Amino acid sequence: MASTTREKLVSFINNRWLVFVAAMWIQSCAGVGYLFGSLSPVIKSSLNYNQKELARLGVAKDLGDSVGFLAGYLSEMLPLWAALLVGAVQNLVGYGWVWLIVTGRAPILPLWAMCILIFVGNNGETYFNTASLVSGVQNFPKSRGPVVGILKGFAGLGGAMLSQIYTMLNSPDPATLIFMVAVAPAVVTVSLMFFIRPVGGHRQIRPTDGASFTFIYGVCLLLAAYLMAVMLIEDLAVVSHKVITAFTIVLFFILLAPVLVPITTSFFSDSNGPADTVEEPLVPKREEDQDPGLRTPDLILSEVEDEKPRDVDLLPASERHKRIAHLQAQLMQAAAEGAVRVKGRRGPHRGEDFTLTQALVKADFWLIFVSLLLGGGSGLTVIDNLGQMSQSLGYDNTHVFVSMISIWNFLGRISGGYFSELVVRDYAYPRPVAMAVAQIVMAVGHVCFAFGWPGAMYIGTLLIGLGYGAHWAIVPATASELFGLKKFGALYNFLTLALPVGSFVFSGVIASSIYDMEAERQAHGSVFNPDDVLKCEGSICYFLTSLIMCGFCIVACTLSMILVRRTKSVYTQLYGKSRT
Repeated sequence: MASTTREKLVSFINNRWLVFVAAMWIQSCAGVGYLFGSLSPVIKSSLNYNQKELARLGVAKDLGDSVGFLAGYLSEMLPLWAALLVGAVQNLVGYGWVWLIVTGRAPILPLWAMCILIFVGNNGETYFNTASLVSGVQNFPKSRGPVVGILKGFAGLGGAMLSQIYTMLNSPDPATLIFMVAVAPAVVTVSLMFFIRPVGGHRQIRPTDGASFTFIYGVCLLLAAYLMAVMLIEDLAVVSHKVITAFTIVLFFILLAPVLVPITTSFFSDSNGPADTVEEPLVPKREEDQDPGLRTPDLILSEVEDEKPRDVDLLPASERHKRIAHLQAQLMQAAAEGAVRVKGRRGPHRGEDFTLTQALVKADFWLIFVSLLLGGGSGLTVIDNLGQMSQSLGYDNTHVFVSMISIWNFLGRISGGYFSELVVRDYAYPRPVAMAVAQIVMAVGHVCFAFGWPGAMYIGTLLIGLGYGAHWAIVPATASELFGLKKFGALYNFLTLALPVGSFVFSGVIASSIYDMEAERQAHGSVFNPDDVLKCEGSICYFLTSLIMCGFCIVACTLSMILVRRTKSVYTQLYGKSRT
């Protein structure tokens, strides 16, 4: 009896679902950057910054969230818990120092130094993201879309959860939110960091996995619906502090619910034996690891791509595989007879393991990067300026919209992972088509912000949040499919560089310049005290900016569809066989 209990406990500790749940909790603290829309008014008023100076801090925040080369390198060289510890320390030091300055406990630093502190604090997120995603895609190699969507979704929802905790604290000091951003992620990450690791998840495939994912999805939707309901109640009605506390306690219980999955699969499931599991390859078997006599079929693949008729990819899956197999057999026979010289391979094919250097010379990689830059960068511009956008349209409580876009961001990541997985699993169609749809949705959201119609803030927040969030479920999964899992950390962190580039151009140059220009124009037409901070009012403040962002989203959609056309054959090879 004791040995059985011990075995079940060991199974629980090494359960890939426990790693996944711990990563979900860490990721809920990895989205503190999305609270910048709530932090920025406090920093702006305390340090007397104008909009351009505040935009520089926003760019530093985005750089910190996206420059993850060191995080990717450390995740390959060190245990994942060590990388998480580095991230926790950076988050605590960076945002903790900002809190000391804003509250007057430390001397005010120049703007460049404040940018460094924001960068260091937010750069901690790259360690949380990298460690969680690397462990996730390695433990669930055949469910990358749902896993990435859920993990990135919790990062998007972190802002709403921290806002609810801040509301419960009922602090009269608005700088308390900065203190929470500094301390909460560090405490949670240090508490859970030893759980985050690869545990041979590809050897733990069970028939119950589908039900487990369904339960996790249900908890995610319940969490988003609950936070939305709580936020609306607190915004539209006068709620006592006891009720707010009760709301927060229920929130914690919902967050704990996913741990039921590893508990049931470890302690109450009968399918713990080897006979009940199915092993699947963690990464594609590389050519140099294969038997020499089996290499010819791999080498012939490039010839198949050259020789097959263009209409083959349009055939039904069963017929397509027959035609390709027949052509491959003909080419192999010709190669054996000397009629065809098989070309030597100069690098990995799509779907195999690429290094970052090898990926950087591929057009597909740059199509992903630029599409993310335009689509994701425009969404991040809205997130960074949401406080000023809502104030310019006459809304006083900016926390409501920050929480709303955090929730929609969460749902976008969940739904992006789910629906893009349906696209590749059921139709063997390229995953980037889902990104193109998300970018069209964002374009409509930018139009809503541009014209400032009644309720436009709510509709625009919904559409931008969903579309922006979907990028973060689709892009990492696409990169892992086209360029492999072995160097996924480095590939992922390079792609995230698209965000600070987009943020610098869209928010730091375009949005802030247009805002200050309109604010100065309004100030000249009214009585204005030079000591006052420039403030713009009306939909005109972000009209031109939003239309420009809309145009960028349309260009991004076009690039995504080009990527879809280029990778049809790749996804047919990766997922077509599962449909036959």
